[in-house]
Amino acid sequence: MTTVLITGPTRGLGRAATLDLAARADVSLILVGRALTAIAGEARALGARVHEVGCDLSRLADVRAAAGEVRKLIESGEVAAIRALVANAGAMSTDTRRASGDGYELTFAVNYLAHAQLIGDLLGSLAPAARIVLLGSNTYHANFWRKLLNVPEADWRDPVEIARPATGAASPGMKASGVAYSNAKLAILYYAHELQRQVGPAANVVVFEPGWMPGTALGRGAPAPLQAIMRGVGRLPGVSRPERSGPMLASVAVDPRWARLRDGAFVLKDHVTPVRPVAHDRNRERRLWEATTELIRG
Repeated sequence: MTTVLITGPTRGLGRAATLDLAARADVSLILVGRALTAIAGEARALGARVHEVGCDLSRLADVRAAAGEVRKLIESGEVAAIRALVANAGAMSTDTRRASGDGYELTFAVNYLAHAQLIGDLLGSLAPAARIVLLGSNTYHANFWRKLLNVPEADWRDPVEIARPATGAASPGMKASGVAYSNAKLAILYYAHELQRQVGPAANVVVFEPGWMPGTALGRGAPAPLQAIMRGVGRLPGVSRPERSGPMLASVAVDPRWARLRDGAFVLKDHVTPVRPVAHDRNRERRLWEATTELIRG
């Protein structure tokens, strides 16, 4: 029985990946997130064994409690050790002044800190050569299309500073929230590289980029007119959709094709692609690891 833990399985990419995994033979799913009843029922109907672990990923105490519950499931023999941990859940706050339950900027807290906490707490519950799949995004750097669409690239600073909510008046437009999202995704790349150094051969760390998926639940906090525009853009040819990228994420988590990937290899939908030089920085990676330890335990 292959045990797969996935966060954020209820909507969009996470839901599509969960249902694809559930339809496979001999899969045991651990679903981590909120409002899990419906997706758990759908997954069971497809034949999967499913365990629901309720968790608000914006609160590190909740994440620690969820990790504890998962450890108990494994220690009791109810489920086997984790073969794949898919850190899928994400958020993009439209107001960078919003704080998580621990006082951190919400986008950084959910996309990055929550998963760093969860993974750190579950390293001892992984099967040999387990896969840790992190959700990345190419928004960390600007290209022609992102510049044309005014999608902000990352503006890296010390991680403790990035983790602080903004102060003062709200920033106009979506630039500040876009930068926060891109910073969180660049943090995931740095973390993936350093995590692999820390765990060595015990696990294989991979970053998956599903492609641009405008109009998904990730942007549910955006103004209604902008959400409507993004839903329209999401129907254009060539734009990624959860029902296509979800099975690709499931494949990276469990299929033999990807078994040798490690070191934070960047999978763009269905192929490995190099990241930009800015995404490899040993000093930033070390500092992020140190700062993360301070932030999630503080």
